[in-house]
Amino acid sequence: MGEIEKMNHTKVTEFIILGFVEFPEMQLLLFLVFLIVYLMSLTGNLLIIFTVCSDSHLHSPMFFFLINLSFLEICYVTVTVPKLLAVLIAQNKTISFMQCMIQMYLFLACTDAEIYLLTAMAYDRYVAICKPLHYTIIMNKKVCIILVIVSWTIAFLDPVPQVTLISQSSFCSSNEINHFFCDFTALMTLLCSGTSVIEHMNYIEGPLLCFTPLMLTIISYVYIISAILKIQSAKGRQKAFSTCSSHLTVVLLFYGTTIGVYLRPKPAYSMDLNKLVSVVITAVPLLNPLIYSLRNKELKETLRKTTRRTVFIPKLI
Repeated sequence: MGEIEKMNHTKVTEFIILGFVEFPEMQLLLFLVFLIVYLMSLTGNLLIIFTVCSDSHLHSPMFFFLINLSFLEICYVTVTVPKLLAVLIAQNKTISFMQCMIQMYLFLACTDAEIYLLTAMAYDRYVAICKPLHYTIIMNKKVCIILVIVSWTIAFLDPVPQVTLISQSSFCSSNEINHFFCDFTALMTLLCSGTSVIEHMNYIEGPLLCFTPLMLTIISYVYIISAILKIQSAKGRQKAFSTCSSHLTVVLLFYGTTIGVYLRPKPAYSMDLNKLVSVVITAVPLLNPLIYSLRNKELKETLRKTTRRTVFIPKLI
């Protein structure tokens, strides 16, 4: 049996990404939808990065973290959507074994990076609201840089064991991935060896590297909400809440979709439902710029000025 598994493993040199085969008549429409989402995600997040970098009034810890989040969102959609567009319009469904492993690794790394960056942003909001007099001292430039470096470093180290184990495991059932990218859970269904080791590793790493940041975020918001409720004036409470409402919305959106994909019990697991929720995750990078620009007055005003200048420059030339 071991020899058969080994032969099957060596034969898997490429995978076939099925995409949305259940909707053959909608391939062109899906292509246009995902293309628009991709272009709008790139435009929105690049605009936020450009706006924050060009305006000295926005050079604060909150917007420093926002730049990193916007850059991450660009990476997020670029990892998955271009290949999906090729699958939909050119019917180029094949992806090499190495490219598939790299895509899976980068997607997992981006997911982890968002978890840690959102946790760092929650801490920033906690200090801003609960310790406003010490904010500039606690959230100094060095602390912000350390938080970002640690977030990115852990994010890119965390998926290495899982991806390594999957790449060395045997694929014996099929090389067809019932998803629109090389998703971790989709590839797990194709394995015929090593699944128990990977599952045990996830059970160990999950609480440490995923639930710990989530709990820290929840604790931060318990203190934040408690501090806001103690503010006497309604205007003061509204102003305090507005400084963290964007981040809280993104946190709820991100964790809601991520938990829906990766933490469902096995009896309730469905690849079709997984694909549906993953589509929502793909749309999140488009929503984040809208959430922050609409709910943050300072950023909204600067974006308005930036776009106004961009519109009038060609006319002046």
